Amino acid sequence: MKISTIEVMRIAIPFDAHRRPPAEQETTFNAASPSLSRMETLLVKVTSDNGLVGWGEAFGHLANPVTEQALCSLVAPFFLQQPLPDSEPAIASLMQNAEQALHAFGRSGPVRYALSALDIALWDLLGQQHQQPLWQLLGATRHQIERYASLVSYANDPEEVATQVQRAYQQGFRTMKLHETASPAIAAARAALPADAQLMVDVNCPWTRAQASQHAFELRALELGWLEEPIWPPDDFDGLAQLRRVGVPLAAGENVDGDFGFVNLLESGAVDVVQPSVTKVGGITAALHVFDLAQQYRVRVVPHCFYYGAGMLATAHLVALLPDSVKMEIPWIDFAVDLYPDLPHDVHFTLSDRPGLGYQPDEQVLREYRITHQRVDQQGVHHV
Repeated sequence: MKISTIEVMRIAIPFDAHRRPPAEQETTFNAASPSLSRMETLLVKVTSDNGLVGWGEAFGHLANPVTEQALCSLVAPFFLQQPLPDSEPAIASLMQNAEQALHAFGRSGPVRYALSALDIALWDLLGQQHQQPLWQLLGATRHQIERYASLVSYANDPEEVATQVQRAYQQGFRTMKLHETASPAIAAARAALPADAQLMVDVNCPWTRAQASQHAFELRALELGWLEEPIWPPDDFDGLAQLRRVGVPLAAGENVDGDFGFVNLLESGAVDVVQPSVTKVGGITAALHVFDLAQQYRVRVVPHCFYYGAGMLATAHLVALLPDSVKMEIPWIDFAVDLYPDLPHDVHFTLSDRPGLGYQPDEQVLREYRITHQRVDQQGVHHV
């Protein structure tokens, strides 16, 4: 069996975050931005010459046109007519060959994101070949997952943030993550929640070392689950290691340069929690490497997952490999339609027993909300 065609689809689904319109519109570089009202993703469909289909997802958001170009020009042509891997080592070997062939175009960024999508699709296909769901194929001992709510930004409005975390709590979430940067808003969220709720904060790399230290001191009394990516630049691992001494647990990893970048992060003693993002790090194969590294350094793993396609499904199967205390991140927003209509919405849910990722995207949703759709085969790139 060989890979015969690779399709690349950009879609964008509107959502409601139950927040006031922003005072002024801004370019939405951050997926949690108050100006954002639809979430875009990039899906990859890999078809073998015997008709099997696997799905992947690449990061992400405003970078999708660049990742799309990397897929159509570089990554997809490499994989065309390659033998379909029939084992985990075969996927790892093919991905290593692809990384080596394309390394001159960057070890991170759009090429790495594109490779992530192909890797996820290959694992989906592997599960189908073996007639096993991914969680089982990966050797997970559980297939029940609890989600945690990853809130969008509410512009550091303490009253609004308090209202939203209470709403999430009422829906059954006991773990939540904010995307706020001001201490009063974060404190208001903590005060609004019962003691059994855990609160984390992702600030998206805004502060210098000195600023991060000041904010961490202010937040220490709130007993956060973690403070995520507090320092700019994100690869200032020595700065993170120093900040840990304040006593607030730190998390990072979404922006690390591929799976091997986690070696430096972990050797620096920079974080309490590592957060590989399956659509950025290099797919399931790379995420498994990060899991092994984290175990060696005795650091907790909680994957990053602010997306809603095949990467979200892959993350669910990966979380099943981790301790029961590890919950799966989901964007806490109401989409206009469901990409996977039969995927449960419950805070606690059971992974499907169907082969591979376990779910297929709704074809009508793909048609109605697509921005672009391209097919790559031996004859070239075709607009669909």
